[in-house]
Amino acid sequence: MTLRIIAGVARGRRLSVPEGLDVRPSTGRVREAVFNSLCGSGCLEGAEVLDLFAGSGALGLEALSRGAASVTFVERARPALAALEANIAATGFGDRCRVVPGDVMEELPGLPGSYDVALCDPPYRFDAWPELLALIPADLVMAESDQPVVPGPGWVVIKQRRYASTVVVIAGRR
Repeated sequence: MTLRIIAGVARGRRLSVPEGLDVRPSTGRVREAVFNSLCGSGCLEGAEVLDLFAGSGALGLEALSRGAASVTFVERARPALAALEANIAATGFGDRCRVVPGDVMEELPGLPGSYDVALCDPPYRFDAWPELLALIPADLVMAESDQPVVPGPGWVVIKQRRYASTVVVIAGRR
């Protein structure tokens, strides 16, 4: 699978995808739609971003390419972490990245500070959305799933759209 940064300063840069894993990177169409929405609302420029279930890092690196100040990536799979590190080096964003190796649900409570935007792309069939969103220290969340995401208390859905088998929800804190 070939994955590239879609827009911004790293536009066209190829990204590595870990082999042998059940990896499902966001398609270019989905990433383009998500980031057009985020950029159009002005919430990405200079933002502190959290990329959860980071995989190859395509979402967080796209955010950096489009003007985010920094990204904290959380990923537990070793092959994905290797691809993520390679992709950070390939894009030249190393000074604006922090990689936290570990399980998202275990690492979130220990992350210092708060974030402007959280990008959440867990494996399909993930069903712990309310628990996850209760832990996220961000005001805006993009959730990508194979089913509609009900954010739960404290969140309001700003936008929800289906792209073939992918559902994208953008939600903000009440």
